Amino acid sequence: MSTPPKVKQRINEQIRVREVRLIDEDGGQLGVLPIDEALAVAEDRGLDLVEVSPNVEPPVCRVMDYGKFKYKENKRSHEAKKRQKTVQVKEVKMRPKTEEHDFQYKGRNIRRFLSEGNKAKVTVMFRGRELVHPHLGRRLLDRLAEEMADVGDVEQRPKQEGRYMTMVLSPKPR
Repeated sequence: MSTPPKVKQRINEQIRVREVRLIDEDGGQLGVLPIDEALAVAEDRGLDLVEVSPNVEPPVCRVMDYGKFKYKENKRSHEAKKRQKTVQVKEVKMRPKTEEHDFQYKGRNIRRFLSEGNKAKVTVMFRGRELVHPHLGRRLLDRLAEEMADVGDVEQRPKQEGRYMTMVLSPKPR
């Protein structure tokens, strides 16, 4: 998933059209003006002429302090980035013959991962003749999903790929 490339806004003399729809610093419309008149209005007010919507006919330009605008935009994106929560996928590995105490211990870890807002990937590894009994691994994962039902949902049902059977649990929405 790639983001579209950022289009640099054209300001002042970079705007190369005959006429523009002009909006003043308070948001009021000044109408459609030739570009040199629009530049003169911006210069008289000690501000910049910024192309806001270049894909309409005529392009929409606004009179504003471009430096201040870029600063506020930068601050907003920084704040949004700070509030963003990244979800990690934590992996827990088991075997079909995992004993009860180990199962409980790993279950507590998964419960903690889910309560922190992370996803949990549970992998059951089969060795040797254990591969003939995939039902043991499925039973283990089903039991785990049942015990974690209060804090998490099964995002991906148990699925076997070679010697591994995996299941993904995601936290319940709050």
